[in-house]
Amino acid sequence: MRKRIPHLLAGAAPLHVLMLAVPAHAQPASGLVHQDAVSSGSTEVASEGFQKVEVEPAKTTDATELSVQAGGQFASGNSRLVAITSGAQFRARRANNQLSMAAAGNYSESATANQEETQMTVANVQGKTRYDRFFTRGFAGFLSLSGRTDQFQGLDLRLNLDPGLAYYFVDAEKHQLWTELGYDLQYDVRRGENVRAAMVDDPGFDRTAVRHSARGFLGYNNHLNDAVSLSTGLEYLQGVPKTEYWRLNWDVALTAAVANSLSVATTFSLRYDNHPLPDVEELDTVTAVSLVYTLL
Repeated sequence: MRKRIPHLLAGAAPLHVLMLAVPAHAQPASGLVHQDAVSSGSTEVASEGFQKVEVEPAKTTDATELSVQAGGQFASGNSRLVAITSGAQFRARRANNQLSMAAAGNYSESATANQEETQMTVANVQGKTRYDRFFTRGFAGFLSLSGRTDQFQGLDLRLNLDPGLAYYFVDAEKHQLWTELGYDLQYDVRRGENVRAAMVDDPGFDRTAVRHSARGFLGYNNHLNDAVSLSTGLEYLQGVPKTEYWRLNWDVALTAAVANSLSVATTFSLRYDNHPLPDVEELDTVTAVSLVYTLL
């Protein structure tokens, strides 16, 4: 299996000017926990799982944000690598209503010194839109629609529709502890190569598939001080009625400011799917270090 370079996630209003990532294993499992902190360093946009419902400080209920990101990595010599990633995100908050949109595209190819031709190792496009309605300050509902195409996950298309509810046990400007419960409807159009591999053992294996899942999520954010912040989230997805399908995802990000508008973010992501497509690994981990410049 080929190693993957993590995808780029649009933050609240930064421009990623440098991104160095060290991925492990081969393919991310379905179900993604999404960290929306400005400098989280997370590299996913399309999400099959829950995302943090953004809560503004008590006196700030209106906001309009737009950000654009771009990054790349290039190597030559004993190994050759070209990696390009880009993304954008929009968020508008008016009183108790919030709309957010995001998109990202990622591509890379690489080769060692004894290989004449480079091989594609990452190829995906992602997008999502989400609406949040705040019933009270600690209680909100949301509806999210996301889509992605990813050759190395064996997907021509994956659509996820996610309604859910979120409750905040702690909701302070710099300290949040919350949980989310809800449902996910997932629709896959699988790549022909993966379908043919699966049909060797299962002649009735379909190119399209629908999954229903119950979902639970627990998140924690803490701005330890003006220069350092911590963000983490743990998600569990249980297939119903086919209980053999379950997924576990964990994200953690530590951000440290080095100047007024400059910060360094270190993140770790773990994705486990106990029933992936043929030739797709069950476990995927990604460690990323990003240099982030905040425009607004």
